[in-house]
Amino acid sequence: MEQELSQIKHEALTAIKAAENLTVLNEQRVKYLGKKGSLTAILRGMGKLAPEDRPRVGQLVNNVRIELESLLEERVKTLKKEEMVHRLANEKIDVTLPGRKQHLGHLHPLTLTLNKIKNIFKSMGYSIAEGPQIETDYFNFEALNLPKDHPARDMQDSFYITNDILMRTQTSPVQARTMQAHDPNSPIRIIAPGRVYRRDDYDATHSPMFTQVEGLCIDKNIRLSDLKGTLTSAMQQLFSDDLQLRFRPSFFPFTEPSAEVDMTCVMCHGKGCRVCKGTGWLEILGAGMVHPHVLQMSGYDPKKVSGFAFGMGVERIAMLSYGIEDLRLFFDNDLRFLKQF
Repeated sequence: MEQELSQIKHEALTAIKAAENLTVLNEQRVKYLGKKGSLTAILRGMGKLAPEDRPRVGQLVNNVRIELESLLEERVKTLKKEEMVHRLANEKIDVTLPGRKQHLGHLHPLTLTLNKIKNIFKSMGYSIAEGPQIETDYFNFEALNLPKDHPARDMQDSFYITNDILMRTQTSPVQARTMQAHDPNSPIRIIAPGRVYRRDDYDATHSPMFTQVEGLCIDKNIRLSDLKGTLTSAMQQLFSDDLQLRFRPSFFPFTEPSAEVDMTCVMCHGKGCRVCKGTGWLEILGAGMVHPHVLQMSGYDPKKVSGFAFGMGVERIAMLSYGIEDLRLFFDNDLRFLKQF
């Protein structure tokens, strides 16, 4: 057993001195001094020795243990010092270097444009109304005078989840929800901004997802001239004070009369250019007087009140405001594009 103890001591001393890091050193500690280590095994086997040999062998084992523990302690100090020297050499900081510039982000151009639109209409007394992006067929179509199988649905029948649930194709459902939750004897002035979804191409001027702002005003004696004055003021604040609007007759199931609204081209100021195709005008939004049937379905008496509604695409306004020719740039998340704003 003494010979075995001497061999263990020699192996342990050699292994401890050769340990290159604290992990390996700990493995050696466990191997020789742990509960299942070599020295512990010798102590457990002392019962097989003659009684007169046990004290002597026990003393030898303890001496070896003390020597190994002392060497381990010294080796730990040495390795920690070497590790610190290594870290200081590799993680040193040159305090003479200039500080690193913190790159601050900013709002997306669509958000900037949407915030500007919100602020303009809030200054006119309009409030912000929101609604779900997953909508029922009733609020998305039927409450807006678009019954099932109406041909005007063909352009908007898009992303259905069930036969009665779909991704909203416009923010008009917010108007219907607001009207039905509102006292019919009190006026309404809201804008409804948000994402909408339609089955459409993804190219320079179209996207199956885009941002829309719709407006609704209901009160006594609301006239078409009120609609024109509201939109003219809003568009002039968005673009320029000398901007003019024109109303072209159109069709929307939820308004009567309905109109497509054009504005003087912001690129050529009405002189005619490539952007406006030489006409001097750019189509900017749709609008009209709220259809009497829409008022009736939401509990309003069209003989007592009237109203107007309008809707515009935020991407189109942003493209005209910033001179952007490709709508897809808004969704590419290219920092080279975003940093320009």
